[in-house]
Amino acid sequence: MAPYISRDRASIFVLLASLVLPFILLDYSSSVLFASAKSPKSKDADLLEFALNLEYLEAEFFLFGALGHGLDVVAPNLTGGGPLPIGAKKVELDDLTNDVILQFAFQEVGHLRAIKSKVTGFPRPLLDLSSKSFAKLMDNAFGKPLVPPFDPYANSLNFIIASYVIPYVGLTGYVGANRLLESATSREWRGRVTNRISILRSKLGNRGLKDEGIVVPFGLGAEGKVRGNILAGDVNSLAYSRTPEEILRIVYGSGDEHVCGGFYPIGASGQIAQSYLN
Repeated sequence: MAPYISRDRASIFVLLASLVLPFILLDYSSSVLFASAKSPKSKDADLLEFALNLEYLEAEFFLFGALGHGLDVVAPNLTGGGPLPIGAKKVELDDLTNDVILQFAFQEVGHLRAIKSKVTGFPRPLLDLSSKSFAKLMDNAFGKPLVPPFDPYANSLNFIIASYVIPYVGLTGYVGANRLLESATSREWRGRVTNRISILRSKLGNRGLKDEGIVVPFGLGAEGKVRGNILAGDVNSLAYSRTPEEILRIVYGSGDEHVCGGFYPIGASGQIAQSYLN
């Protein structure tokens, strides 16, 4: 007899699949980049170094969420003596989600190590991963203060939403948590919140539509045939790309690469990021 799988368990499997797939693609892109950067030229080295900002952000967010501590415990040699993140903390995740997030965390540690083996790099920048930082971004996405304020560390579902908030990573695992939202109103809200976040990222990036929520009109889904949108892409289903300038506008929350804030209260590090602040 086939083993029984509960609806809740099935929804977790969907969550896993939707979380893991973007990371497989990201990991492939990273491996190609690292392999081609044996002796990176100056401009290439600057771009590779720029990625450290995002890797630090992702590594600390996932490590703290799953373990309650970050690189200072897991891989202190990678911090370069940089300041501790502000406000990051452990989440009471369900066992399966915790395991997945922990795998992502260690993958980001590997990315940091790989990049630092190719370029000089820089110490961990000051990161603001506080509930207040995420709440402000979510308020901007909805155009009004949310009541109660959004707290990424409140539960598994909020942490998954926060994973979607973080630009560049763009985790879309929130779709797998649909079963946790029983009412039709809640399911509608799920689509609204990811669309709001995506609209805000496109607005801050200021380079047209480069982001979509996980539920979209038929014309925006893959090949214009579906409304589900786990992996956002252009008309050819190719992933959107963003320049360093666009990324800075988003992670700063200011829409301006010259005005720091958001996840990087005193600015991102490296030649590219600093060139806009000097």
